Amino acid sequence: MFELFLPMLERLGIIVTVAFIITRFRFFRELIDQKTLDQRQRYMAIAFFGLFGIIGTYTGITYDTSSFDYGRWAYNLVESEALANSRVIGIVAAGLFGGYRIGIGAGIIAGLHRVSLGGFTGIACGISAVIAGIIAGYFHKKEEPLKLKTALFVGALAETVQMGIILLISDPYPRAWALVQEIGVPMIVANGVGSALFLLIIRNVLHEEEKVGALQAQKALKLAESTVSHLRKGLTLDSAEKACRIIYEEVQVSAISMTDKQSILAHVGQADDHHKAGEPIQTDATREVIETGKRVVVRHEEIQCQQPNCPLGAAVIVPLKKRQEVVGTLKFYVSSQKEISNVLLELIQGLSALLSQQLELADAEEAQELAREAEVKALQAQVNPHFLFNSLNVIVSLTRTEPDRARALLIALSKFFRQNLGATTKTWISLKEELKHVKSYLLIEETRFVDRLHVHYDIDEDALSARIAPLTLQPLVENSIKHGIKDQEGGAEITIRIHRDGNFVHISVADNGIGIEPMRLRTLGEQSVASERGTGFGLYNVNKRLEYMHGESAKLRITSEQGQGTTIAFTVPLQEKEIDHEG
Repeated sequence: MFELFLPMLERLGIIVTVAFIITRFRFFRELIDQKTLDQRQRYMAIAFFGLFGIIGTYTGITYDTSSFDYGRWAYNLVESEALANSRVIGIVAAGLFGGYRIGIGAGIIAGLHRVSLGGFTGIACGISAVIAGIIAGYFHKKEEPLKLKTALFVGALAETVQMGIILLISDPYPRAWALVQEIGVPMIVANGVGSALFLLIIRNVLHEEEKVGALQAQKALKLAESTVSHLRKGLTLDSAEKACRIIYEEVQVSAISMTDKQSILAHVGQADDHHKAGEPIQTDATREVIETGKRVVVRHEEIQCQQPNCPLGAAVIVPLKKRQEVVGTLKFYVSSQKEISNVLLELIQGLSALLSQQLELADAEEAQELAREAEVKALQAQVNPHFLFNSLNVIVSLTRTEPDRARALLIALSKFFRQNLGATTKTWISLKEELKHVKSYLLIEETRFVDRLHVHYDIDEDALSARIAPLTLQPLVENSIKHGIKDQEGGAEITIRIHRDGNFVHISVADNGIGIEPMRLRTLGEQSVASERGTGFGLYNVNKRLEYMHGESAKLRITSEQGQGTTIAFTVPLQEKEIDHEG
């Protein structure tokens, strides 16, 4: 019995080596990665594991129960011969991996083959092959990873059952009993260990796939991060060309191409002399991807290139989507279909999903920007009626008592609105233009206050190229007049300062009025606050626009002491083009 151990281990080494080589093939790597097999894949798995069982039979060791000799490779057996083999390994692997149907299918193939070889144990071994598939299928757990000790146990159990069936069926019984005594223990041990080794190989392959998948996911994330600044501008000729160039430099393929639903947006790499941006889509495969939203792999002839010497031998085409709707495609070209590995397909699929998310983000950001712009326009529109209402109140109050002054005020108001008409349709305006508006406004107010109001200007001319939202200064000046100096009998002063400090412009409106109560000061500008003289909406309006258009750092800074006056200030950046324009 013990002299069989070494030959069995030698033959087992051959089986394990064959198993290792087979797992290097893409078909098997894809097969073991499938959690649910379709019918075609199931038949392929049965055939594969059945063949594996046949190899295990052929690599077995013959044992003659008459002469007690171990010998040759198994091709056919005489009546007195039996086999010590590792057929069970393939069948057990089939059942553990694929369940009952694949285990039984592989057992039938390997079992029929064993029966065809003959020998007095042929039928018993054929039946036990099917039963081994049933046993392994029982231990198949789809949602849990297989353990090495399970494979070891199932392999040993299946071989033990085979020894029992040989004793029950094979005739004559004394010959069967002698055979089991001689080969039983070595085969049980060898096939148990072999099943565990086979599972270990599969686990190693799966781990390798997961490791490669993680690396590809990392590369896809890196590429997505590199292209985000371009694709967030939308799917255009410029953004597609830059994104394709970034991907081409990182991925070892012949060319990268991107399309929208009608035409080629970019083509970077080989064949760029005749695959050009702006040309209409030519391939049926690209149209299929746009229609179905599914990945397509095409051969050279399916690329449908009009150039006979085109170096592009195959391609993978994946969809680019926004909100589940296909808006274009991403193409990876290679020189031969053999270069399209499972690893490359995973990278392409992951990159397609990430780029699609970027395009959705581009739409979301554009929508957010439009909504913000609409809110800015709405806030600006609310300023004009606010000022008009106040001015008309003044005019009405002067119409009976001082009609000439009312007439002058109407003329000034008319000039102001003519200047202001264009500003309300713009998002940005220069400080120079804004200051003109404020001066027109203050002319109206000085007319109303006669000699009680004095306005001082402290202006850096080189700061006036900075851009702000229209009607930003006027509500601040209005606030000073309405809440600060309105009730002063004389000596009311307002000072407007505009100073440049490097790439920033500091703007302030100060008055010498009554100041603001501390409780009100804490919320002023942050929300509309009711008071006897108004709602505080003007300052809230300005503050929100400054925050929207220049950021948090541009928000209003209000300092005030009761009886000492109020200063409202803010700071805006001087953009590069404004600096260049000034220079």
